[in-house]
Amino acid sequence: MLKTFEGVVPFVKRLSAQTYNIDNWVFKLHYRFTFFVFIISTILVCSRQYIGEHIHCIADQGVPERVMNTYCFFTTTFTLIKDLDAKRLDMENLPHPGVGNYGINSKEEIKRHAYYQWVPFVLFGQGIMFYLTHILWKKLEGGRIKYLVDGLQLAAFALQDKNIKVASNNIPTKQDKQDKIKTIRKAFIERIYISGSWSLNLMFCETLNLLNVILQIYIADMFLSNQFLHLGADVWREGLESSVDPLDEVFPKVTKCTFHKYGPSGSIQWHDAMCIMALNIINDKIYTFLWFWFVVLFICTAMALVWRLITVLLHAKSKLFNRLVFAYTCPGKINPWDVLTVSKYCSYTDWLFLKYLSKNLDGLVFREIIIGLAEELEDENTEPSKQSLLSNSSTAEENVYKLD
Repeated sequence: MLKTFEGVVPFVKRLSAQTYNIDNWVFKLHYRFTFFVFIISTILVCSRQYIGEHIHCIADQGVPERVMNTYCFFTTTFTLIKDLDAKRLDMENLPHPGVGNYGINSKEEIKRHAYYQWVPFVLFGQGIMFYLTHILWKKLEGGRIKYLVDGLQLAAFALQDKNIKVASNNIPTKQDKQDKIKTIRKAFIERIYISGSWSLNLMFCETLNLLNVILQIYIADMFLSNQFLHLGADVWREGLESSVDPLDEVFPKVTKCTFHKYGPSGSIQWHDAMCIMALNIINDKIYTFLWFWFVVLFICTAMALVWRLITVLLHAKSKLFNRLVFAYTCPGKINPWDVLTVSKYCSYTDWLFLKYLSKNLDGLVFREIIIGLAEELEDENTEPSKQSLLSNSSTAEENVYKLD
């Protein structure tokens, strides 16, 4: 008999690493992919293996190279705004964008670049913020889905009257399966209109995801001195045509730095340096990717909320809609009329909870739950109406008797 279940072993091995599904793929984009992108970006920025020294400054012999490098990294470097000129670059009058003649008493307008030393901290902090909504949702969810479905992962194979151990999991008996299904139905019916907080908390966290994307765009823009909002659009529009790469204005590869010190007689000496910003070779790629990713993530998150609104409007009205929604989790196994019957007697929040319940159960098991719920809800709501009709009938008979 055990040979019958040999084909179940690979399934159970995959199941051992299974986590309970309590959110959708858009939510996962936030706390999995986006969080991963920020952490990898932080590691790249901190690594000297791929980019070498973060900054290397070329100056005269008056200041040791190590001192100049340290000073320029921890203070600020700058570029000249007038020297971000494509025509002058084309005429080869400038060695690098933003790097030109700048004297001691020069009044030229400059752009300071002070962000680069803070990049890893900001990236790491933003990554953590994308993970916080997931932590909050897990806390609010409280393991309710896990509590209900635990032990039913292999219920579809419950064909015997004894427990069968496969790997580290048990295939329940037929009676255990039915008892667990009854428990779920009872818990659902008893908590209608009360356990709606589960779904409300989910929708609250989904809304937080959208607000968080907007917040992170704002943080990145403020961090880069209001140059992030149009960064991707400028790269798309001018990157392949202009002599001045738009990224060189935000993440210059060569900058200037000025070091002042006292001379032997007490006079102030001025030392000009040209700094190679190796770190910006990584920074510009990271922030360009983040710009486009934020756009994609914002659209996906906004569309997920629009979809949530559509489900609010159609969940209790359309048989076709319920067929499409449950087709993925329970293909061909759910009668949409049963779902409509359940939806008629419960709120949207209960319907949404059922949808996530279906994502964590085998289709045949969930089908039994839905059929049982539809029958019980019909019976519960039919009995009061019958009693009301009988009460009205007896009252009418009493009135007729009194008139006689």
